[in-house]
Amino acid sequence: MDPFTRNTSRTVPRVVLLCRDSGRNVFVLLQYWAKVLGVRAAIGQGRAGILCSQLECGGSACCEAGAWVTGLMKLDEAASAAHTYFQANPEHVEMGRNLEQYKSLKGVDPKLFIDREARPHQKAFAEGVKLYEQGQYWQAIPFFEEALTQYYRADVECRALCEGPQRFVEQDHMLYRYSLYELISDHYTQVLHCEHECVRDLATRPGRLSPMENYLPLHYDYLQFAYFKESRLEEALACARAYLLFHAGDEFMTENVEYYWETLGRDVSSREEAEVYFRRHQQELELLTVGSQNMGLEYTEGTYWSSSGGREDANRIPSSTDGWMEYVPITERRNTTVTVVQELREGGPLLYDKVKLVQNSEALNGTQRVLLDDVISADECVQLKGLAHAVTIAGDGYRGKMSPHTPNEKFEGATVLKTLQFGYEGRVSLQSARLFYDVSEKARKIVESYFMLNSTLHFSYTHLVCRTAITGQQDHRNDLSHPIHADNCLLDPEANECWKEPPAYTSRDYSALLYLNGDFEGGEFIFTEMDAKTVTARVKPRCGRMVGFSSGGENPHGVRAVTKGQRCAVALWFTLDPLFRELERLQADEVVEALDRMVQFDSEHQINPKDEL
Repeated sequence: MDPFTRNTSRTVPRVVLLCRDSGRNVFVLLQYWAKVLGVRAAIGQGRAGILCSQLECGGSACCEAGAWVTGLMKLDEAASAAHTYFQANPEHVEMGRNLEQYKSLKGVDPKLFIDREARPHQKAFAEGVKLYEQGQYWQAIPFFEEALTQYYRADVECRALCEGPQRFVEQDHMLYRYSLYELISDHYTQVLHCEHECVRDLATRPGRLSPMENYLPLHYDYLQFAYFKESRLEEALACARAYLLFHAGDEFMTENVEYYWETLGRDVSSREEAEVYFRRHQQELELLTVGSQNMGLEYTEGTYWSSSGGREDANRIPSSTDGWMEYVPITERRNTTVTVVQELREGGPLLYDKVKLVQNSEALNGTQRVLLDDVISADECVQLKGLAHAVTIAGDGYRGKMSPHTPNEKFEGATVLKTLQFGYEGRVSLQSARLFYDVSEKARKIVESYFMLNSTLHFSYTHLVCRTAITGQQDHRNDLSHPIHADNCLLDPEANECWKEPPAYTSRDYSALLYLNGDFEGGEFIFTEMDAKTVTARVKPRCGRMVGFSSGGENPHGVRAVTKGQRCAVALWFTLDPLFRELERLQADEVVEALDRMVQFDSEHQINPKDEL
């Protein structure tokens, strides 16, 4: 049953849904079951007379939650449950699609899309950022100040939780025979380390593994500029000095401090709470370093205040904002502008005479993007498409799921090694299988050369894929063939972030799609902004056309619905790290080398295949 189909039955089921994943408390599938059962999702636990059932939540993505489902359908509660789950699982395709449908329904207030797991300090900060980006500085200031208040309050609570028994994971308690003083020292070193790590905990959103970089200093960065825009220079100077505690010598902020000082005619001290916090942080670091040395261990502090976690180029936000806003330094009166780290290179030779450059990054409205034509010939397209029809299997690469991205299309795929195996066994033309191998290597060389990479580009995954529109299911489609995503991080449009952590393939650096045909309807490849909505470039597939791009959050992309026919392509992902080379590709290399040796041997000895019979 469609999750958006209303159940008109008057029966009122009562269900508690329990799902498990990573110990995180999220409200997955409440919105789904509220719809399917025609009931109301109301959060609650511990009531008597309930039916308890354990359900799988969206495949591998699950959570721990207890939820009542009772009464009549309530879109507002279903929407907030979906929004909460999607905040922690932005890669979940179905939930993202459901969330978009909720937003398009009449009667659903946008204010209802709230994160029920949002931590108070992070919630206030997010609200401040939204108002800031709208230019409403006077309204943003109270939220940033509230975020700081809640942050320091949460820090006290976090540190209190560290005061207790510690687990000595790396030591066998049966063999632990240290003296009383050593035991006490070890215990309090563990407590101190736990308290020191609260910085990381408070900067990590529920459901995420990685902290938001530069999180606490960023509050003061926003505030100093907001206070400046409101002509409150004393507060601006205090916040700017607070920021410099964490980033001593920062060029832009130092210039801002000088400007405030000159304008006011006097100096202002840093924010007191920031000074106390930072001073304690430094003292803890000294104690941890000394304590670890005394125990014969090496202590390495995490990069708590690193100002940038992603590559910086023309389309990335400068480091001091970490993607939340476009930061403009205050020293406009000196005609100072933001200097961006030198762009990654592109425009190298295409290596093959017939390959044509159609659009570069600038024409595609992005960075590290390229569109090429005539990478392969029409005959090669026909041959590879015929190979796809013979070797691809439904759901290959997606654990056998025939429609992993949309129920309206059939997905089929095959790897290089599999096609070579089929060719060796005589199930398909060995020449066609070898062509797939050679064409993918040609694409790799072109990408490596065009983007002028300083190190070898290795295969991460190679896939011959076809997407086929399912007849009878194309009317009123509003989904995508492949939802908007990034190839090496988890795209989080709500937070304007791309989280480089599992289950994303974080080792991937570049991607390419080589199209084999264009005789179908729909199926446009699109680039978008980080919001996953604003389309920045469109690519219409055709035989021999290839689009290449860097795999990070700077290049969100997807595929529009294939509404008629079949769309086939060679999908390629590459890595600069040899440790993450595709195993099947290495095996395919060995197979090809063996086949080449066989051909050379037969040629040298002039063996007639018929003589072998």
